[in-house]
Formats: sequence, C-alpha cells, structure tokens
Amino acid sequence: MPWAAHLREARTRGIRAGLALAVAAVLGFVFADPILDVLRAPIEAVAQTRDASLNYDSVTGAFDLRMKIALFAGVALSSPVWIYELLAFLTPGLTRRERRYTLGFFAAALPLFIAGCATGFFLFPHMVELLTGFAAAEDSTILQAATYLDFVMKIVLATGVAFVLPVVLVMLNLLGMLPAATLIRGWRYIVVAIVVFSALVTPAADALSMFLVAIPMSALFGAAIAIAWIHDRRTAVA
Repeated sequence: MPWAAHLREARTRGIRAGLALAVAAVLGFVFADPILDVLRAPIEAVAQTRDASLNYDSVTGAFDLRMKIALFAGVALSSPVWIYELLAFLTPGLTRRERRYTLGFFAAALPLFIAGCATGFFLFPHMVELLTGFAAAEDSTILQAATYLDFVMKIVLATGVAFVLPVVLVMLNLLGMLPAATLIRGWRYIVVAIVVFSALVTPAADALSMFLVAIPMSALFGAAIAIAWIHDRRTAVA
C-alpha cells in the first residue's frame, strides 16, 4: 500500500475511534452522578466516625471532575472500538507469526486487565478506609475531589496492569527475550513481590482481601512460567 494510502487509512480509523470516544465520553458525562456516588461511598462511611468530605478547591472544580470522569469512562467504554481500529491498522503489516502473537497477546491481556481493574475497584474502598484511619478521631479528613479521583484510578489501573504482567512475561519468552529458566530461578522474588503488592492494595487487618488478590496473581504467574517452560522445551526439541 502506498504511503498516502496508509495515511488515509490511519485518518479514517482515527476518526472512527475519535467518534466512539466522543460518544462514550458524553455517556460518561451524563452518568457522572451515579459514578460519583459510588466513588463517594467510602468517604461517607468514614464520615460516620469522623468529619470527612469530598471538596472542590475552585469554582470550576465540580465541572472539571465531571469532565475527568467523562474522559475516563469514554476511554473505557470505547476501548473495543479503538483497540479494534488499532489492530486493524497494524496487523496487515505484520508477518503471520507476529500477527498470531499480537492477537494472542490482546486476546489474553484484555480479559485479565478488565479482571484486574474490577479487583482494584472492589478494593479501593478498603484502601480509603485504611489510609484515612491513620488520622485521629479529632481530625478532619478533607479530600480534594480531583486528587481523590486520581488516587482511585491509580489503584484500579495498577491492579489491572499487575494482572497483565504474566502475559507480558509469556510474550517476552515467545520472542526469545526471557528464558523460562530465568523465571524459575526468580520465582521466590516473584512471590514476595506479589505478597507485598497485595498487602499494599488491601487493608492490613483484612487478610482475606490480601489472599483474594495474591492467590489469582500467583496462579497467573505460575501459569506464565509453565507456558514459558513448555515453549522452551518444544523449541529445544525442534
């Protein structure tokens, strides 16, 4: 395909992805209040024992927060469209082997990322309760709305990325960049890192929540090591 044709295709697919993002962002803006009610629930729980509230530090703070929620919701809701457009643009230029690896990576990574984000969304109220609990009962917990939303999104995205890391390890192994032997030698460090991460994103007093994060992550990393080992054995035999 000529260079000009590539540019036309990129523009067409970019316009489609942009329109999907815009429509999804409008939906996110319309439903910002229910989303904000969910985000505000942990603060209301804290407010039962001490003075706690969500606040805005400027006249436009409430509007800015709605726009942020709309943007995050738009990216999430329109992800099937813009991911498809991205893959449809990239895959024709890949070899059959590269195309198979790319599609396999996305097919495995997307469900795991969604599952990880859902886990982070389930855990963030416990994180709010834990971290605000360090304040004395006589103190007030006054949270800036924009900072609070960023905090929640970091937890959700960090957990989503953590669930995708095993797929990244498998991809690196398939590309010949990370032997299974290296993963096997470092399994103790992987387990320690998983436990530390799980302890950080869950309340210290809630061991069940920690295990609910650590066990699936450990299973995913174990599966990644097993797949890498099988791949290396087949490669050595071939």
